[in-house]
Amino acid sequence: MSHVYVLVEHEAGQLSPVTAELITAARPLGVVSAVVVSASPAGFEKELAELGAAQVVEATTADYGQRLITPEVDALHALGAANPAPIVIAATPTGNEIAGRVAARLASGVLADVTAINPDHSATHVIFGGTFQATSTAAGACPVFTVRPGAIKAEPQPAAGELAPMPLPGATERDVTVTGFKPAEHSARPELTAAKVVVSGGRGVGDKFAEVVEPLADALGGAVGATRDAVDNGAYDPAHQVGQTGVTVSPDLYIALGISGAIQHLTGMRTSGTIVVVNQDQDEPFFEIADLGVVGDLHEIAPALTAEINSRRG
Repeated sequence: MSHVYVLVEHEAGQLSPVTAELITAARPLGVVSAVVVSASPAGFEKELAELGAAQVVEATTADYGQRLITPEVDALHALGAANPAPIVIAATPTGNEIAGRVAARLASGVLADVTAINPDHSATHVIFGGTFQATSTAAGACPVFTVRPGAIKAEPQPAAGELAPMPLPGATERDVTVTGFKPAEHSARPELTAAKVVVSGGRGVGDKFAEVVEPLADALGGAVGATRDAVDNGAYDPAHQVGQTGVTVSPDLYIALGISGAIQHLTGMRTSGTIVVVNQDQDEPFFEIADLGVVGDLHEIAPALTAEINSRRG
């Protein structure tokens, strides 16, 4: 029976939401083996079994916290070399780096940032700013796929979740030596790439993100995004940049405040479910793809919408 390896995303003892999406995406390729790489057994067997993992590989190395990327690469390389199968990874900066290294070691191809995987080992990409879909295949015994977070709806299908311990070797000369580590600060808002609602601000918001964009995002339980213009102007943190040179998001609801709709931004959010645009210029290109367009002053409309949502929630 065919099988597939899925690299599990986790942080601070919690599974990342994208893991459920990866298991769903991988299922057409065969029986899912979820690969958890950590310093010690993470105890995710039950959760991963509920999501659809028939096997849970616990790949552990005591010095995991002092290493970058190579433990994941070592684990997937060892598994693929011993028992070749496709490999599915999240299309994050770290995931894409792992994918490239694993593919090089296993002499297999990589399909990056895909939005669907097919039983014949082909995959779907959204290209040219989301205006076209392309289907491609990767050669080799262990083709590697990185899946765009939010592109696939998670559909749990409980499986056995059989535990398989896998000790990993310690650091070698290939490892980066970590001399200091400072975790990024996390807000109470959802992770941008996994959020079901994203409210983004552009140049039209100016420096009023805290007064206009953040309250609306909080009222909807969503994340905050920003355009490159807003980031370059110092209005918001670069980690929240959505677009060709930022992150790609695919929420159920995307609200764009004061954003013109340049192709570089649309590339990062075009696959969103419902798109709402608020801009005072009705000729902006963003209105062409909007499900709902509002022409007016965002500095009046967004606070009024926030107040209305909050009042209805009591």
